Amino acid sequence: MSTSLRVQDLDITIEGQGPTLVMLHGWPDSPALWDEAVTALSNRYRCVRFPLPGYDLNKPPRPVSVDQMCELLGAVVDTISPTEPIYLVLHDWGCFFGYEYAARNPRRIAGVVGTDIGDTNSGAYFRGQTAKERFLIAGYQVWLSAAWRLGRWWPGLADAMTRFMARKIGCRTAPGRIGWQMNYPYAMQWGRSFGGLRGVARVDRVFGPRIPTLFIYGKRKPFMFHSDRWLSQLADTPGSMAQGLEAGHWLMKQKPQEFNALVGGWLDQRHPSPQHATGEGHA
Repeated sequence: MSTSLRVQDLDITIEGQGPTLVMLHGWPDSPALWDEAVTALSNRYRCVRFPLPGYDLNKPPRPVSVDQMCELLGAVVDTISPTEPIYLVLHDWGCFFGYEYAARNPRRIAGVVGTDIGDTNSGAYFRGQTAKERFLIAGYQVWLSAAWRLGRWWPGLADAMTRFMARKIGCRTAPGRIGWQMNYPYAMQWGRSFGGLRGVARVDRVFGPRIPTLFIYGKRKPFMFHSDRWLSQLADTPGSMAQGLEAGHWLMKQKPQEFNALVGGWLDQRHPSPQHATGEGHA
């Protein structure tokens, strides 16, 4: 059974009962990214989903700054769970925005599941990249930033550029559900549009050290979005962990059973039901 509501023009879907999971997708996806996860988890968790601003192609483009995104997330969290802390389940740009919201509001967060995007703003990550990896990352991101800028004048070309890159990097979203409007985070990163991305919290200093974190990443990619140092840090932090899967960037779709077992197992340790209880309390 699902219910819906609207918060600041965001269409929210809520399924299941139990501790609340707010699930944020990234580029160029939609809340459907989490379909299999919701099926697996909604028997014991309350799963909350909505399209990121600008990602509903039936609405006008809606680029937002980091501050505005955090305010929107705060409005959603305060509406659906005004007193109890929530869990964030994140992927891609959903990781970036979710991490920043959590860093600014740690008392509202019980824990974070980050998928495939980790400590990309740490010195350890930058030092661990090869020149080839930096070139590949910059190549696709600058392309999408350029598509965003073109979209205001040549939307057909901008859509074609965006869909081409989505196919190139293995995205499974149907082309008709992908549009240039989704690219504004790349314009923020490479053109400092909408306030840019400066001043955000260091992921490695917050997630693990201050907020319990499960990080799941795909091993089969030409480059990673995390450092080995952060993986070790999570492994050594009680209540946190990191696990790689034999998959690419969209591992919740490529390895749904393994992904959902990891997420569900970690959450169940923190909220043991009678059938999961061990007598040891929360991790």
